[in-house]
Amino acid sequence: MRHCSVQVRGLLTRDELDRYNALMEVGSFLESQNRYDLAYTVQKEVDILILPGIERLKEKGRERDRQTEAYLEMKRLLEEDDEE
Repeated sequence: MRHCSVQVRGLLTRDELDRYNALMEVGSFLESQNRYDLAYTVQKEVDILILPGIERLKEKGRERDRQTEAYLEMKRLLEEDDEE
């Protein structure tokens, strides 16, 4: 079973994280029983489950980019005022 990143796990809700952990445990058990056909199905469910966390992580990145852009614009304006 493939785990998602720590950053994505940190952005999952409690319910999503509980479901994620349960699915990973089931998938690991299936792999230990060499039932890779069923583990594949569980992995697909995990991949769907983590999509909201991935979107939250992307939004955090976009927000950070917006804040950086605003900071740089403010800095540029202050430098222009200092030059005058």
